[in-house]
Amino acid sequence: MNYDMLRLENQLCFPLYACTREVVKKYKPLLDEIGLTYTQYIAMLVLWEKKSINVKSLGQCLYLDSGTLTPLLKKLESSGLVSRTRSAEDERNLIVTITGKGEQLKDKAIEIPHKLASCLSLSSEEAKLLYRLLYKMLGKA
Repeated sequence: MNYDMLRLENQLCFPLYACTREVVKKYKPLLDEIGLTYTQYIAMLVLWEKKSINVKSLGQCLYLDSGTLTPLLKKLESSGLVSRTRSAEDERNLIVTITGKGEQLKDKAIEIPHKLASCLSLSSEEAKLLYRLLYKMLGKA
């Protein structure tokens, strides 16, 4: 029986996993400067864009479940970056809204994508290709 497909080097998932860990590691010092974890940062990216969103939709945007989002949002709320309120139309719906302090943090975060891009060993064209391929894998291309 040929077990070559079980070799780590033949697994598509492994370089994706390893690269994800390495990229998140590169984000850490940049995010430490603004007081966010990587997961908090991606949640704030959505909130900077949308201003207000229900938790379910936020989870869909970030591919995160409510068990991961709830403590993350509580932390962001205790930091004064977001507020969480129940929807007036449906109290089961929890709405997350960026605060003024959260909006101001955007000015501190503006350089993070550029700083990160300079840490990666990809040309602009390679980065765009990788971006398209990854989103294709997620079914969004």
